[in-house]
Order: sequence, then C-alpha cells, then structure tokens
Amino acid sequence: MTLLDHLSLLSLFDGIAAVTLVSAWALIGWRIEHPGGKRLSVTVLMSQRRRDWMKVFVTREPRIFDSQILAGLREGTAFFASTSLFAIGGVLALLGNTDSLRGVAAEVTDTQVPVLIWQMKLAFVALFLTNGFLKFVWSNRVFGYCAVVMASVPNDPADPVAFPRAAQAAELNIRAALNFNRGLRSMYFALAALAWLAGPGALVGATAVVAWIIWSREFASMPRNVLMGD
Repeated sequence: MTLLDHLSLLSLFDGIAAVTLVSAWALIGWRIEHPGGKRLSVTVLMSQRRRDWMKVFVTREPRIFDSQILAGLREGTAFFASTSLFAIGGVLALLGNTDSLRGVAAEVTDTQVPVLIWQMKLAFVALFLTNGFLKFVWSNRVFGYCAVVMASVPNDPADPVAFPRAAQAAELNIRAALNFNRGLRSMYFALAALAWLAGPGALVGATAVVAWIIWSREFASMPRNVLMGD
C-alpha cells in the first residue's frame, strides 16, 4: 500500500483532529515566544532575568555559584533527553509488536480497526517525542557553549570585553532555554497525541486541555505574577 492508501484509512474527523493538534502546538509555541508587549509570557520574562544574571556574573567573585546553576540546567536537559529517548524506544517497540497493539486496540475500543491505523497514530506520538529529544540535545549543547563563553569573561569589570562577552553568554543561555521549553512542549503534545488511540474526539479534547495548561502556566500562573512584581 502507498502512503495515500494508508492515509485513506483515516476518517475526515481524524484528519481534522491531527491538524488541530499540530496547529495548536505550533501556534502556542509562537505565541509564547512572541507575546507582544501587552501580556508577556514567563519565557520572555525569564529571558530578561537571564540577561540580568550575566550582568551580575561579571562582578561576582567567586563564580562557583554560577557554574552550579549552569550545571543544574544542563542536568535537566540531559534528564529529559534520556526520558524522551526511553519513551521513543517504548513506542517503537509497541509499533513493532502487532500482537500487543491488537491487545491495546481491543481495550481502547470495541470497533474493529486495522492495526495499521494504530501504528500510524503511535508514529504521530513518536514524531513529537523525537522532536522533543532533538530539542533537549541541542539545548544541552548550547548550554555547553554558554559555559565556555562564561569562562572566557574577564574577571575585571573594567575590561572592555567583559560585558559584551557576558551579553553573548546571556543570549546563548536564552537560546538554550528556548529549545528546552520547545522540547517540553513537544512532550506535552506527545501525551495529547496518545489520546488519538481513543478516537479523534478524544484527541481534540486532549489538545484543548494541553494547550490550556501550557497557556495558563505561561500567561496566568503564580510564577508569572512573581516575576511581574518588580
């Protein structure tokens, strides 16, 4: 069977639900990173705090505290990269074991659905997990770049290179954090994509719930209120 033959096994509602999921993932990510001036997201607010951190870093002695913070950030990216990799392995193992897949299908729904449909839906989950894994790995590497640039910042605040180089470290730190957040969003939407196993209606509902959770944490959460308190 060709790809078109495979896709023809899905209903129109399935297609609409899948497009809704991808659109929500893309749109909320764009909104978080480009919120405009009226209502800033936690991600944008934290970006400014990262710039402030690097300004303070120039004059702080010793700098062990900063290295510990950066090490903690890199450990977080490594943890989630490993977690997403294990999740990808689990999904791929399920994709390759059609007997287990039939058992899952029998538990989720009473209707007779071809195993290929379940494989396509799980492949959708695997795509989100893979995107998350790649974002976490890149985030870890960019945090590494940031560490090297931070190490090259002169200890003398009067040095003309000190603050410009600290600003470079800040921008690298921000890029690493953005990719880390993108990886987290991919994992959130991978969980929403699992709801497709229960049908397109469940997928739309799960997409709405996940989108609301992400939006509320970025634009209507207590951490945001704390950051806005300056």
